[in-house]
Amino acid sequence: MSETTSTNEENKLPLNGRRAIPPNYSNDEENEVPEMEAFGLIPRGFNPRDYLRVVDIYMFKEPREINKQEHHTDKYYNPKLIVRRGQAFQIQIDFNRPYKPETDQFWVEFMIGRYPQQNKGTYIPILVGNELKPGQWGAKIIHRENNSIRLSIMSSTTCIIGKFRFYVAVLTPFGILRTRRNSATDTYILFNPWCQLDAVYLDDEKEREEYVLNDVGVVFHGNVEDVKSRSWSYGQFEENILDACLFLMDKAELELSGRGNPIKICRVASAVINSRDDNGVIAGSWNNAYDYGVAPSAWTGSVDILLEYYSSKQPVRYGQCWVFAGVFNTFLRCLGIPARLITNYSSAHDNNANLRLDFFLDDEGKVDPKLTKDSVWNYHCWNEAWMTRPDLPVGFGGWQVVDGTPQETSDGMYRCGPASVQAIKHGHVCFQFDAPFVYAEVNGDIFYTRMEKNGTQVVESIDTTRIGQLIVTKEVGGDRMVDITEEYKFREGSDEERLALETAVMYGVKKQSIQDTTYQPQTDVDMDFQVQKAVLGNDFKVTITFRNKSLNSYTATTYLSGNIVFYTGVTKSEFKKHSFSAKLEPSSSSSFDLAITSSEYMSDLLEQASFHFFVTARINETGKILAVQKAVVLEIPTLRIKTKGELVAGKETSVIVEFTNPLKQTLENVTLRLEGPGVLRTIKKQFGRIPMNSTLTWEVKFFPMRPGLRKLIASLNSDALRHVYGELNVQIQKP
Repeated sequence: MSETTSTNEENKLPLNGRRAIPPNYSNDEENEVPEMEAFGLIPRGFNPRDYLRVVDIYMFKEPREINKQEHHTDKYYNPKLIVRRGQAFQIQIDFNRPYKPETDQFWVEFMIGRYPQQNKGTYIPILVGNELKPGQWGAKIIHRENNSIRLSIMSSTTCIIGKFRFYVAVLTPFGILRTRRNSATDTYILFNPWCQLDAVYLDDEKEREEYVLNDVGVVFHGNVEDVKSRSWSYGQFEENILDACLFLMDKAELELSGRGNPIKICRVASAVINSRDDNGVIAGSWNNAYDYGVAPSAWTGSVDILLEYYSSKQPVRYGQCWVFAGVFNTFLRCLGIPARLITNYSSAHDNNANLRLDFFLDDEGKVDPKLTKDSVWNYHCWNEAWMTRPDLPVGFGGWQVVDGTPQETSDGMYRCGPASVQAIKHGHVCFQFDAPFVYAEVNGDIFYTRMEKNGTQVVESIDTTRIGQLIVTKEVGGDRMVDITEEYKFREGSDEERLALETAVMYGVKKQSIQDTTYQPQTDVDMDFQVQKAVLGNDFKVTITFRNKSLNSYTATTYLSGNIVFYTGVTKSEFKKHSFSAKLEPSSSSSFDLAITSSEYMSDLLEQASFHFFVTARINETGKILAVQKAVVLEIPTLRIKTKGELVAGKETSVIVEFTNPLKQTLENVTLRLEGPGVLRTIKKQFGRIPMNSTLTWEVKFFPMRPGLRKLIASLNSDALRHVYGELNVQIQKP
């Protein structure tokens, strides 16, 4: 026997010494269910046809029929029955003769996975009773006519989320007769934010429509001074997406019996969304090289990524934080967990979670890249999922932070959350999962520290307000930005904020006190730094302003370093160095302008057109150093989208995408993508090149799928220019 066959044999062995049945973590696998389950010897002459027999089953699974309408699942592009737990649904059973309750006995069964067991919730037999109890499995007859009966079936509010097989069983004196396996009666059961007994219950209808049913969202990016936004297509109702999301739980090997618990689902999903350590959905890449894959900025939504992963079972290349968050949001909304995408501006990636980001300066006041390990991301996206937290004390339910971007390991895997937003705000970071890391992302202080020759550290400046300055999400029912910073932290400098910090430190967040280091800042001179709003490819100027509040004259040796950075705050290259001596008169302000030309930065520019300026000034008379840093994002031109002719569901129409190249160079390897949930599937088109100042026009013919207000989203990607987006709201008429 060859080695390969022997390993296959081992895989198939149903038992091992430790457990009676193998782990049950595949929603796809099935067991054989007998159609005739005899109670012993069957007498000759027994004919199953003499007994009550099921002829047909109707699931009322069309989008316009009662079940999908009442369960808010009519938007799923899926022919099978989809219901939400804890809420009654109807089916009809046709027998071969009228049902007689006095003598006939039948029940219905739901099963999931390969080894259904009643105590694990994977085998659910439901007897027909007289009343339905809220939140518990049950069935009652609501209508009888001729040979058919109509049942109302109630599912449990803690029921497993997934795809169940459905059978009807009839009792005869000699055994149980079951319906044949029929995939058309398969039933998906999802979370139910409309049901008060469900762990994900959300009491506001407008919020449920946004956080569960909206299939388009907005990603806020850029930086604090210059917030930018783009649309993202979640597409949670598109064809095969529900199956792809259930497959993610199989991939994460989450036991079926744990799949009724939103806390467990979020925790394993935050690991499987990224490909680190488990071959999950998306491979991250932050180095501007995207060979053999799609640049993160080119994606317009989650559908292509999830479908590619579902078919190839291999990580999809490539993603950065908003891609991980966009796909995670699709997963959560698809399963019925209310979810939203969050952006934290100036997000601390603190490698040792000590609430302190150290930027080390050399003798001249320049940042030393070899010693500086922490970074400040211009922005970082994560998700919030809404659920109760019975594992925590009362008051910590509601929004929970979950993050699929691989930053640091948690319990040995790259994952993060769920961490209660309320616990983070109040500093109660002892409550699982990963609250200290999230607390540091929104609350760190930046220390500018100079290394003396003898190894002592001198703190030259501390910035307590920059990290987590602005935390935002999309408004309910619109595309505008909502500031939710106050949900994560108390007002900077308030008593409550200090108290929350002390609580966090008490619960083990490391915070070095200033007493550890010598710190005597220069208090009588302020330095500020402003950048003119600039468009990609143009020149712009920066201004450094000093305010001397003292009665002394000072001279300041000033050093400006302009760097091209990844949006994670990591430097790629320094493109501008400039030093000058500034004379500061007593009790006055002085400003100094510097020109930045496009030729200085264009050759090395990265896709998000992000710069980072460090300005340090040494007051010569006192030897003290002032430091300030600022991130700048250039304006990137947008795509123009327009439609031609009227938009009617099912009738051909066309859309035109236009783009004018603003750069002083030819764009090479241009790819356009266009998609719109419910309007058209993603279309890609390659264009060789766009010379400078010339305009590209692309016309796409398509048949809009569904009526209603929809959104078209387009992106352009090329070697020299990325993060180019356009969008258009379209009203599609009924035919």
